[in-house]
Amino acid sequence: MPTFSAPNPDYRETVERLLMQMPYVAWLGLSFARIAPGEVELQMPHRHEITFDGNAVQAGPIGALLDFSGGSAAFTLVDRGVMLSTIDYSVKLLAPGIGQRFIGRGAVLSAGKSLIVSRADAFAVNGGDERLIATGLVTMRVVS
Repeated sequence: MPTFSAPNPDYRETVERLLMQMPYVAWLGLSFARIAPGEVELQMPHRHEITFDGNAVQAGPIGALLDFSGGSAAFTLVDRGVMLSTIDYSVKLLAPGIGQRFIGRGAVLSAGKSLIVSRADAFAVNGGDERLIATGLVTMRVVS
């Protein structure tokens, strides 16, 4: 995995503020567990409203967790005031989304001047056990 440095010294506060002001993020209950240059870990609680049967989380929120994890990792590598937009993301569901909570880990793979590509993995957590349930790629475009 490449090593990156953040051009914005306030990248942690900037990334957290940008993400937490989004209504969908608040509704999903996402919170940051870790923010580092090119890497982010988000947590998402299990909620009845995001399941399709009261137990397994539907694919949409899992995809959102991947998008926000990969996108937030990308945001750690841009200058203050620069905005990014997701232009593509893929979701590969590997196992049912059954867990007490969920973790999204995003890590930048490539950071160019106009595009940043991140890998994102989603895990279901039960007790202390993590299970990989989805993986994907997130491509962000610099828009300002």
